[in-house]
Amino acid sequence: MQPVVETLSGLERRVDLSVPVADIEKEVESRLKRLARTAKMPGFRPGKVPLPMLARTYGPELRMEVLNAKVGDALQKTVTDSKLRLAGSPSVEPKTEGVDEGSVAFTATFEVYPEVSVPDLSTLEVTRATSEVGDAEVDRTVEILRKQRVSFQEREGRAAADDDRVTLDFAGTIDGVAFEGGTAQDFSFVLGQGRMLPEFEEAARGLKAGDTKVFPLKFPDDYGSPTVAGKIAEFTITIKKVEEGVLPEVDAEFARQLGQAEGDVEKLRADIRANLEREIKQRTLARTKSSVMDALVKAASFEVPKALVSEDVQSRIAAAREDLKQRGVPNADTLPIPEDAFSAESERRVRLGLLVSELVSKENLRSRPDQVRARIEEMAQSYEKPAEVVRYYLTDKNRLAEIEALVLEDNVVQHVLSKAKVTEQNVGFDELMGTT
Repeated sequence: MQPVVETLSGLERRVDLSVPVADIEKEVESRLKRLARTAKMPGFRPGKVPLPMLARTYGPELRMEVLNAKVGDALQKTVTDSKLRLAGSPSVEPKTEGVDEGSVAFTATFEVYPEVSVPDLSTLEVTRATSEVGDAEVDRTVEILRKQRVSFQEREGRAAADDDRVTLDFAGTIDGVAFEGGTAQDFSFVLGQGRMLPEFEEAARGLKAGDTKVFPLKFPDDYGSPTVAGKIAEFTITIKKVEEGVLPEVDAEFARQLGQAEGDVEKLRADIRANLEREIKQRTLARTKSSVMDALVKAASFEVPKALVSEDVQSRIAAAREDLKQRGVPNADTLPIPEDAFSAESERRVRLGLLVSELVSKENLRSRPDQVRARIEEMAQSYEKPAEVVRYYLTDKNRLAEIEALVLEDNVVQHVLSKAKVTEQNVGFDELMGTT
């Protein structure tokens, strides 16, 4: 008789399962006989251990394995026959009341996948991000590259200004008492880069080698060292050296340093423009993808399995702990991390994953090999040896799967864009690159 699956609420289901004891014992006996062929025990040659002795030693463990397998098979058959899809791991509890003699019974509670309906894409409102790379953006990138290669030259009698490197001695006290980290000699930093507290930089600004200055400094309330946070210190600084930052000329040598073997500045600028265009393309695509996915989630109304959300939450907590370990945080394995911190985003991810999966299946949007190859080759252009990068991805199934997933997402985005109400949005270069 087919077990009856009971609907508890929403996606939650319950079913009673029973397994004949005779079937369990028959399978246990079969496994014991197979084990007897090679089993080793003290006092017996391999394969000569008496079956009753093996049953006493291994029987309970084998019986539990068989029971779990039989219950799992029964549940899977019930779910399949009922045309349901199991979502997450079921909860299985022994049942004692109303059980037929010669059987063991269990009650399984589980969730099923929802019926996912794709919303009318023509009603979605999405934004397609655009941006352009012009001469100004190339010029600014060249300036950044120059600043990354700055050299410093000492200038006698120079008053310290932003972008100068200052070398000084300093000593700080709080209520007349020196504190840890408050004293240093021959300490160097570049003015205007925010490495030091604003009051410290302001005090050094305008001073020349040999100058001394005494000034008060209030540490922020949230300063990293709790022993000085929120307190007022008195610092004395003595300037030892002021060095002017000198940027390299944009010439053949500069071009060669940046990988342009011929030292051709115009070719260097062309390479920079091409790299920027690739980066801009990826960033605008990412913004557009975010708009598309937000619109899809907003239009979705189906319930999501709590089990899948819980699995995603636990996965994110594990990733957070691993990140804390990499940062050297002590007790990362036991540090309390509340599930609520991830639950909303995990629910969104599960809902979006189910919806995208249904859309891919319905519209046949799976990634094609030629799309995957083209995506890899495009990525490889950012590297010095593109052919090696292509081989790197094509020869590893896991890395290849990552690109296939990206292409699949791109296919979904392009499909939605072809149906939805699309608004073009020009995004400034600085905003897109995160420099504002």
